[in-house]
Amino acid sequence: MENVIGSILVFIGTYTTSGSKGVYVYRLDPANGNLVSTGHVAEVQNPSFVAPSPDGRFLYAVSSRGGKTYPNGAICAFRIDHKTGVLTPLNAQSSVGKGPCHVSVTADGRLAAIANYGSGSVVLFKIAEDGSLDGPGAMVQHEGSSLTRRQKGPHAHSITLDPTTGDLAAADLGTDEVRMYDVADDKLKLATDGILKLAPGAGPRHVEFHPGGRWLYVINELDSTITFFSRPKPEASFASVQTVSTLPADFAGNNTTADIHLHPNGRVLYGSNRGHDSIASFAVDPKRGTLKAIGHTPSGGKDPRNFGIAPGGRYLYAAHQSTDNIVAFKIDPETGALQPTGFELKIPMPVCVRFVQTR
Repeated sequence: MENVIGSILVFIGTYTTSGSKGVYVYRLDPANGNLVSTGHVAEVQNPSFVAPSPDGRFLYAVSSRGGKTYPNGAICAFRIDHKTGVLTPLNAQSSVGKGPCHVSVTADGRLAAIANYGSGSVVLFKIAEDGSLDGPGAMVQHEGSSLTRRQKGPHAHSITLDPTTGDLAAADLGTDEVRMYDVADDKLKLATDGILKLAPGAGPRHVEFHPGGRWLYVINELDSTITFFSRPKPEASFASVQTVSTLPADFAGNNTTADIHLHPNGRVLYGSNRGHDSIASFAVDPKRGTLKAIGHTPSGGKDPRNFGIAPGGRYLYAAHQSTDNIVAFKIDPETGALQPTGFELKIPMPVCVRFVQTR
């Protein structure tokens, strides 16, 4: 990585109900981890999650409020100018379902997939050569419910690419399931793994695949746990192996979890707690993939809904929905321990942090 300011662009999705304008664009200074404003923002209503294309040329954002044109929500496409950081709008499409909250792009850059929390559905969109969105295409409506008051119906909360098989994992908080979809032929078909079951009342929110392709980690929002699944080889099915708490044993308050990410080296897993307001860290057993708690770091604000690890694995950024700030941490390369750098960015209701390596 070229060690100059501007080699990495940082895109921050926000809720626009308290002064934010949309998706903000910054540059990362690799010398100290500070985020430097480009002065640019793409105006979108409630862009709660964003995802770049694999080649870094385009950015896709879900808008949980799509305005008069798309009252139930939308997915929006932008072209990224690597020199200036400007996001040029390309087009938008209806989310079809209600309340889109997550978006992913397939490894070949041909498809974008979104999860609709409000209606509990998953939708595919074809991506044209110019980065604009066709569609909507295939859609699957989830069915079912579970134990708690937030689980009276399906609530698809994320849609994440399996880097080994190309399948998509859809975590549904309402049904306590992770559904694995094969998107070959531009369709949504249940893959070999089918449906992964979580404990009743767990509320799966986000998932993270280990780089080796054999291990999958699911962070459960409602019972503050992480469940580890393993498979002997990519063409086999995942099986549940372990569930661990994201909280210290002496914590007695209310908490929900939010985001989950592996360090690029695959040796440390992080998850965010809202209530305890911390980043929980776990060592990953290099042979079995199992987790061992190694500590909790105060996140530096209230309700860390999302966090991001910068390319290269040197810095982590915790985005706090309720205190309007993003706090930077330096990551110890040996232990994975987090240490605040002293940098804090004030920004209205940040809820997503994503990175693009510039050319």
